[in-house]
Amino acid sequence: MTIFVPPNLFPRLMEEFSLNAGEISRSMSITFLGSAFMAPLVGMLIDRYGVLRVIRIGLVVLGICFACYPFATSLDQIYVLHGFFALGLVLCGLMPNVVLLSQWFVRYRGAVIGLLSSASSLAGGVLPLAIAPLVLNPEYGWRWGYGSLAVAFIVFALLPGMFWLKASPAEVGEYPDGREDSRPPEDGSKDGIPFRIAIRTVTLWALALSSACLWYSFNAMNNQATIFFEQEAGLAPADATLLYSIIFWCALAGKFTFGALSDIFAKQRVMLLTTILLFIGCCLVFELTDNGLGLATDQGQLTIFAVVFGLGYGGVFTMIQLVCVEVFGQRDLGKILGMVIFLDSLGAALGTWLTSYFKTTSGSYLMPFVAVTTVALVAIIGVLLIRPVKVPDYSTVPES
Repeated sequence: MTIFVPPNLFPRLMEEFSLNAGEISRSMSITFLGSAFMAPLVGMLIDRYGVLRVIRIGLVVLGICFACYPFATSLDQIYVLHGFFALGLVLCGLMPNVVLLSQWFVRYRGAVIGLLSSASSLAGGVLPLAIAPLVLNPEYGWRWGYGSLAVAFIVFALLPGMFWLKASPAEVGEYPDGREDSRPPEDGSKDGIPFRIAIRTVTLWALALSSACLWYSFNAMNNQATIFFEQEAGLAPADATLLYSIIFWCALAGKFTFGALSDIFAKQRVMLLTTILLFIGCCLVFELTDNGLGLATDQGQLTIFAVVFGLGYGGVFTMIQLVCVEVFGQRDLGKILGMVIFLDSLGAALGTWLTSYFKTTSGSYLMPFVAVTTVALVAIIGVLLIRPVKVPDYSTVPES
């Protein structure tokens, strides 16, 4: 509702408020920029005050924002709401939930975090189609469509998060994975790399760079896909919404499948595979014409693009988090994830803004999508630089 539903509504918002692609896309840039600068602080809050408190505050913030969104009457109000989206998203979005589930699962962490991230793709695949009858009906429109989702959020997210969510297996008398051999240390300490050491490693910066490039690529595509499908590929709004949903259905499959595979194979290798898949998906948006490189307009090819890009997007979305947990451990996971999310949110904001800017100035998505594909290629290079980091042996350090 913060990242995947608004872009699907962009054509309707452009019609109502007489906007161009750059003006409406700026709303998502605000969300990602805000998330970027708040992520390191929230990471420290998680490590200091506990993940559950942070998540619950975020749920309240988003509940208020979602309730207000259908009543926006100007572009400035939409911008303000997207600013608060950023706060809510970083408080109860992917980062704190990865930290939470990492406390619940060890052996099956890949599959479970894949399942977690699949939920967002499930929403991206289901929600635009679910509200389409309201959004495309002149008697109701996008306000009624988004308003119905606000009610669903209160019922299915806010209330369960407030009353039923638990911080750790110990709160219900269990161990991680439900296995006693996964019992955490008696002193409550956590294994992993200290933040002061992690920040000096090539691996952290390679992961952050590749993550920023990946977020640039898939957010640029996600935020402009519906506009591209309708305005340049010439698809009907219903067909454009269907293609947009296919991306997320395939992302759902990619998130869970590659997350589960990472429990079997090395996570860095799985991340490399998914990054290559995303790059191939980006290439499929082009076709060769008599005048050189052009954008695909055939619905069949665009469907293949949606499938391949969705699988790659889903895979890298999950693997960024898993590689971070695998390489750096849980000792300072909030701070480390905060740093990674700071940079990948900057990449997402830059991708959203530059893609819409290039489209507005050039009049076509050809140059913006070439840039997206090039950035995806850079991400592959970044992933190749990721290496395991050795956990320091503190047993040999003399006590002061």
